Amino acid sequence: MADERIARHLPLMRAPWDIETVRAFVAAKEECWRRDGLGHWAIMIDGRYAGWGGFQLEGDDWDFGLVLHPRAFGYGAAIARKAIEFAKQHESIAEVSFLLPPSRRNAFLLSRFGAERAGEVVVDGQLFHRHLLDLRAEAPVFTPSRDRCRSDG
Repeated sequence: MADERIARHLPLMRAPWDIETVRAFVAAKEECWRRDGLGHWAIMIDGRYAGWGGFQLEGDDWDFGLVLHPRAFGYGAAIARKAIEFAKQHESIAEVSFLLPPSRRNAFLLSRFGAERAGEVVVDGQLFHRHLLDLRAEAPVFTPSRDRCRSDG
C-alpha cells in the first residue's frame, strides 16, 4: 500500500506503511473475523500475493474493500464478483456498500454489478462516494474479461 498508485486512493492511510502499521492493520482485520464472522482475505493470483479485500461491518453496513498490487490491476472485477458471490451465501448480508474516494472517479464497474449511487459519507474527516448493492435484487449479467480468479473454498 506504500506504492503511490495505490496510496493516492487511500485517504484514511495517514501513517507510513511500515512494519508497525502493517501489524496493526492485520490485527484489526483479524479482529473483524473474530467479532463478525467475516472479514478480509489475502488475495493470491498464480501463487503470488496480489492484494487484500473483503467485507467489514461498519455500523449496519457490510462494506466491501479491495486493494490490489499494481501487477494485479485488471483483476478487480473478477475478484469483486467472487466476493459478491460469497456474500450472497450469507443470509445476514442483504446489501453491500462500496465507499470510493473522490480520486476514484469511475464507478462504472459497480454499476455493472448492479450497485447504485447512494450519496456521500464522511469517514474520519474524508469524503467518500457511497454505492449500494442489493444482494436480493436480480443482478445484471456481467462477466469480467480477466476472469482468472478461482475460489478455494
